[in-house]
Amino acid sequence: MTSTAALSASGRSLRELVDAADERGLAAAGLACLDRCLPLLAPDGGDALRPVWAAVARGDAGAWGEAVAKARVELGAEAGAGTGEAAGAVREMLAQAPADWTAEALRTWAAGCSARALALHGGFDAAGVADGLVERCLAGDAAGAGPLLAGELRRQHAVLEAAAHGPTGLRRARELSVEGGRVLRAVVSRRARTA
Repeated sequence: MTSTAALSASGRSLRELVDAADERGLAAAGLACLDRCLPLLAPDGGDALRPVWAAVARGDAGAWGEAVAKARVELGAEAGAGTGEAAGAVREMLAQAPADWTAEALRTWAAGCSARALALHGGFDAAGVADGLVERCLAGDAAGAGPLLAGELRRQHAVLEAAAHGPTGLRRARELSVEGGRVLRAVVSRRARTA
């Protein structure tokens, strides 16, 4: 049975929303996942993605490629900033951001970021991520998802639905990313204090 917690307001699964999104929606979806996971790579690096968000808001293909390249340098995605498996996963999300503003390239990237962000958040839940859970979440079944994974799943749905409404929706997508980053940062900080 499909869990309603994993379905969007339109009743579509996350995978269906990604499949139906346009270039701007896909860029926003991938970028939002990266933004929420950024505390795992660079706890104070949120401003580095601001020009990338601006390029998405304008739908500016040229500015997108330049902003992504600049963010890679600033965040050390190519130089190995951050340590550990989680930081490496976030570095890969940024390194794999396509320079080309095309639906095919952006869809592949957004789908990969979606799955990776779900897995990263689930990894911080007390029960971890059971085999196949991320795939089930993507397909619309969130049964067994812990609170961090379920929260990330909700945010991904909300970002894709908000991005379909142009610049106003993108502001909402950015707000959701800031909120999600704050949640993950707090979890990481709490774990570090108790380790």
